[in-house]
Amino acid sequence: MTERLPRVLVFDSGVGGLSVARCIHQYRPDAELVYLADNVMFPYGDLAESVVVERCCRLIAQAQEEAPCDVIVVACNTASTVALPALRAQTDVPVVGVVPAVKPAAACSENRRIGVLATPATVKRPYLDELVQTFAADCQVIRLGLPELVRWAEQRVAGTTPPQDEMDRVLAPLRQARVDTVVLGCTHYPLLLPWLQVALPEVKHWVDSGPAIARRVDELLARAGFVAAADRTTAKLGAVIKLHFTGIEPANLGGFMTDLGLRRDLRTIAANNL
Repeated sequence: MTERLPRVLVFDSGVGGLSVARCIHQYRPDAELVYLADNVMFPYGDLAESVVVERCCRLIAQAQEEAPCDVIVVACNTASTVALPALRAQTDVPVVGVVPAVKPAAACSENRRIGVLATPATVKRPYLDELVQTFAADCQVIRLGLPELVRWAEQRVAGTTPPQDEMDRVLAPLRQARVDTVVLGCTHYPLLLPWLQVALPEVKHWVDSGPAIARRVDELLARAGFVAAADRTTAKLGAVIKLHFTGIEPANLGGFMTDLGLRRDLRTIAANNL
């Protein structure tokens, strides 16, 4: 058993990865978190794949040099689909990616009508076709690639309330299809859940990848000797010990993290540009 606190690096192109960091913190409150966002190049879906791979590998390597972590989480669907092989080739640290939670959505849908909310780039990628064919072949799957949602999630951090009327409008295809389950296929989207629920009140199941990622991180930390306390509510609390943004740190980030239940360690916090 390792005595020090475990440390996890969470990487995204923006603030969406904070939804994953929240799940990891809820599951492993003893873990220290390092958050790295390449927001100067946000959104990744607009970039060439070679650019995404180069930036992911370089920025994560630099962050690891400054604050070595025991697990690396790529909390970005675009980066996960193109950069994981290169990342795993450059480090011995376990790397966890994210994919739309089609499998658990198919398991819980009652009317076999599933909506997949994602970015335009994600809904077009072959790997989503493969997920649907493998796990939801018996379902009607309606895909919506909505760039607006990512922008609204980023703006929410600064205190701007998402426009409910506009959200109702862009989600109309899912309402018309009478889906009972929606996959949140971008890590930004859980940050908008209260507004999504108002727009789609008939949806029974909202499924995202955060809990599955947290369970995987817990498993990898346990393998490395970081055994979670039996009573997680009394575990020694970790915190977000470092924040890295390649661009300007979003306004009101501290308050937003507090709302998510993420404790920011002000003694060691750094907002460094990589």
